[in-house]
Amino acid sequence: MRIVIHDYAGHPFKLQLSRKLASRGHHVLHQYCASVPGPKGRLFPIPSDSPTLTIDGIKLSQEVVKRKFVSQLKLNFEHGRIASERIAAFNPDVVLTANSPLEAVDLIQKECWRMAVPHVFSCQDIISVAAAKILGKKLAVAEPLVSALYGGYEQRLFRRADRVIVISDDFRPHIHVPADKVITIQNWAVLDETPVRDKQNDWSREHGLAESTNFVYSGTLGMKHNPGLLLRLAKEFRDQPEVRVVVVSQTIGIDWLRAEGEKEGLTNLVLMPYQPMESLPDVLGTADVVVAVLEPSAGVFSVPSKVLSYLCSGRAILLAVPPENLASRIVTSVGAGVCVHPDEEDAFAAAAHELIAQPELRREMGEKGRAYAEQTFDIDRIANQFEHVFREVRDR
Repeated sequence: MRIVIHDYAGHPFKLQLSRKLASRGHHVLHQYCASVPGPKGRLFPIPSDSPTLTIDGIKLSQEVVKRKFVSQLKLNFEHGRIASERIAAFNPDVVLTANSPLEAVDLIQKECWRMAVPHVFSCQDIISVAAAKILGKKLAVAEPLVSALYGGYEQRLFRRADRVIVISDDFRPHIHVPADKVITIQNWAVLDETPVRDKQNDWSREHGLAESTNFVYSGTLGMKHNPGLLLRLAKEFRDQPEVRVVVVSQTIGIDWLRAEGEKEGLTNLVLMPYQPMESLPDVLGTADVVVAVLEPSAGVFSVPSKVLSYLCSGRAILLAVPPENLASRIVTSVGAGVCVHPDEEDAFAAAAHELIAQPELRREMGEKGRAYAEQTFDIDRIANQFEHVFREVRDR
């Protein structure tokens, strides 16, 4: 088959899927947006790549800044136009879109219609619900307005898709299409690229973190995340100089943390930009505890992909995530960490103290998380699931 995997964000796990499909003889065009900041996979040729894999970075007229709504909207349409043209030139049998702005998906979907090529919508977030809840916190009247307008737009794209893949069964009630059109395939992390590393490694030594006790947050810190919890963590251990709170990000939340950390005089709050993807195992290996936060408004509509990488790292996980969220359920069920409600700051601080005080508990949690990852993140099994969907929609 000739397959397009359009993954706007450039996540490592979707790139792994493209590489696996190409290794099976499929011709695969892997598209991503080269103008959006954030951690990405190895989006360049590597020696083991099949000659049937093409990696296509779409560079826009300017960098995407998510805080600038009008500018971002224009860039979403620009991205969709460029992607559609290149998809048409590739002449695929099936197209999958993931992690993509709805405006870009709309244009790609219309191009698929024009070519009579099936479109598979990989739904990573219910975007309209998340946007409505986030904007509703700033302006109450915005929530019903955004929900009605953007929600209707999103539902139309779901209905027009040949299949909708969701990452959690929790999404199903919010996608208004026939049940047999929706398929659940959970996200995963790339095990081979996230080995368990010793705390004493090149990265930890370079940044003076090899001897300290470290909470590490690595990844997006945006509107769905409360940086105040990370600030609370640093304040909680400000009198224990050996304990550091390390935040690796460069989105809106880290600017707030920098300003507030300076006001509080927090010398134990270590902020740094995104690190190269090849450094991620060492970054996570530097941690004694890895941390993730998610606002209650995100609820079941967003599953933090960083938690999947955390499971690979062999480190105890501290989550401030709604209990109904899939990430929370996974970490709790396998015993890989401690989960508290994101509104319960005192419980979050208490859990942090408990984990720091019990190294043996941390070790056991890390081992359980890694065991779950090794059992679950089997790329051959996952590729089989996607191949089945692609063959089904192609044959129909």
